[in-house]
Amino acid sequence: MTVSQRTVFRRLAACAALLGSLLTSCASGPGGSGGAGSSSDGLSSVSAAVLTVTPGNGTDQVPARGGVGVTVRSGRITEVQLRDDQGDTVPGTVAADGSSWTPTAKLLPETHYSLDAVAVDGRGLQAARHAEFTTFVPTHTFIGFYTPDGGTTVGVGMEVSLRFSRDITDRAAVGRAVSVTADPAVPVAGHWFGARRLDFRPEHFWRPGTRVTLSLRLKGVEGAPGVYGTQQKQVAFTVGRSQISTADASTDTLTVRRDGRLLRTLPISAGGPGHATYGGIMVITEMFQVTRMDSQTVGLGSEYDIPAVPHAMRLTDSGTFVHGVYWRPASVFGSANTSHGCVGLHDVKGGDSDSTPAGWFFAHSMPGDVVEVVGTEGDQVAPDNGLNGWNMPWAEWTAG
Repeated sequence: MTVSQRTVFRRLAACAALLGSLLTSCASGPGGSGGAGSSSDGLSSVSAAVLTVTPGNGTDQVPARGGVGVTVRSGRITEVQLRDDQGDTVPGTVAADGSSWTPTAKLLPETHYSLDAVAVDGRGLQAARHAEFTTFVPTHTFIGFYTPDGGTTVGVGMEVSLRFSRDITDRAAVGRAVSVTADPAVPVAGHWFGARRLDFRPEHFWRPGTRVTLSLRLKGVEGAPGVYGTQQKQVAFTVGRSQISTADASTDTLTVRRDGRLLRTLPISAGGPGHATYGGIMVITEMFQVTRMDSQTVGLGSEYDIPAVPHAMRLTDSGTFVHGVYWRPASVFGSANTSHGCVGLHDVKGGDSDSTPAGWFFAHSMPGDVVEVVGTEGDQVAPDNGLNGWNMPWAEWTAG
């Protein structure tokens, strides 16, 4: 071997040694998508397990179901963590053979998620993958319009009522996302009236001074297939004094009691022949200084159209009010039932006077006050006709 040949060989040996060192260093360091062990056996320490995560890193518009999963080739999955941007973990299951993982819960819309998966091969060497993605923006949404408004003071009969903007088919999911609590505490239960209305109340009227809180955690809740809630808020109101009035259609009187004490007895004119006033417990839901009353809006044809009825307090959605009457003589009240179903009190035009019976009752009332009608030949008011769920037995109410 010549000097020149020996020089070339030494140089090749040095290069081979350097290459071996580099390969050992790379093989014993942290792994990428395939992972690696900590052995010094060179390339043999790289895990044979190959993980695939779906969706890929950076994907957006991922669906709530069917768009997320993990699979492995030449290994088995040992750990998967799927977390939302609040740090909450999404549960999932690994297949019996360890080859795949799927989430068992729906993903929330408009939410950033991170997915971390670990697998091992037959030698126990680990492989890991990480991905981040964002879920879809829903096309169809719903909200709940609530009564009463936050920050208000109401009577002891006020129910909490939610009217949804779309039909709800998954009542259980929506019910879990809505709660009503009271301070002092009292059991409160919800009841569904059809696909768009959910009302809450305690078994008995609220205790005066109670603070009631409605919590809406509807954001991301799928109320119907492909229809998601958007609200995330709390509203609270206060229950004022107790005022419970009794309208007796047989004696034509309205007896007003405040905190159990007789406040005043007023003469009334209830529903006349063929138009008997509904019976049962009713709650004032709206109050108008003056309002128009048109018989065509309540299915009575053209029997009346009064443009400025004074001191009107709504009791039912179907059009039952306690209101002032200026178009009949004062002698009618307390002696004859002449209305089309409302409870009438003597009044004057304009709705400005608080000295008339109607004006006085208006000035001493608030939404949530209770008016119970007795002595009538009319039907019992339906629990969903206004906020009148008090007419439903508690056992039936809590049944849903």
